Amino acid sequence: MSFHTKRTRIGAIAALAVTVALVATGCSSGGSGGDSSEGSGGGDANLAITFLPKNLGNAYFDTSDKGGEKAIKEFGGTYAEVGPAEASPDAQVSYINTLTQQGVGGIVVSANDPKAICDALNEARDAGIKVVTFDSDTNPECRDIFINQATADGIAKVQVDMIADQIGDSGEVAILSASANATNQNAWIETMKTLLASDHPNIKLVDTVYGDDDDQTSFDKTAALLQTYPDLKGIISPTTVGIAAAARYLSTSDYKGKVALTGLGTPNQMRDFVEDGTVTEFALWNPADLGYLAAFAAKALIEGDITGKEGDSFTAGDLGDFKVGADGTVLLGEPYKFNKDNIGDFDF
Repeated sequence: MSFHTKRTRIGAIAALAVTVALVATGCSSGGSGGDSSEGSGGGDANLAITFLPKNLGNAYFDTSDKGGEKAIKEFGGTYAEVGPAEASPDAQVSYINTLTQQGVGGIVVSANDPKAICDALNEARDAGIKVVTFDSDTNPECRDIFINQATADGIAKVQVDMIADQIGDSGEVAILSASANATNQNAWIETMKTLLASDHPNIKLVDTVYGDDDDQTSFDKTAALLQTYPDLKGIISPTTVGIAAAARYLSTSDYKGKVALTGLGTPNQMRDFVEDGTVTEFALWNPADLGYLAAFAAKALIEGDITGKEGDSFTAGDLGDFKVGADGTVLLGEPYKFNKDNIGDFDF
């Protein structure tokens, strides 16, 4: 797959600046989602759109959902956010069922499992609700559109390139992932394995462990990895919760500066660890843009401007025009690398 559009670095920084305002103003809606069926915009269209992240209290989803809220306010819809406290395969089902009963216009969900929520989502779709997945997809037949932060190949490659550079392209590495069923994590990991085997023969992947996107579990898994593999030279954590927990462990341990850590994180959660030398470089896209794009995709579906078929196109506010690709997928853009030279320019 190829990206529909590539923004310049200036454009990316400008988009990230929007996130600063979002974080500063905060989220006025959300939580219960009890009012999500009230009100709509766009004439007769039901633009009551509810975001359902993998779990609440996750800084990454706090930012992405605020991007969705900004978009929904721009086009006059009604925003809400609901979700489980912990990310587990079937934890989102009851929320989907409730939203179906409420008669919302759209559900924007990051799936904890590609199959577990499919029946509930299809019941929602049968009731006329449009379903947009973002960040982590379901099986394609369970939703209308998937908003992908980047291609799996692009996300995997940037992480492999970073760890190879940081450990001199040789030695033992491990992966600290989220849940074992996370669609996006598993796709990236499979591609990382392929890239390591084909392009980095002197790097050995010794283990993949799962922190379930829980801070303490991820912290403990990091400690266990380092005890189990005394020659470990690097850890890749393709999850914002995992990389922050791993960095927290490394920063006060004898492994600081000896074991490299990279993956996907947000600048605010990783800033101290970059500045103190625990982490050299990590990557991410702009999660606020991801939520913003997902909300506009939901609007386009609800209003009938698109159906989710390949070739459909729509405008997503300040982000511009996007086209639906194969399997109903819309691509946001490329990952961005954060390091000591540029991390001070960002606030999310």
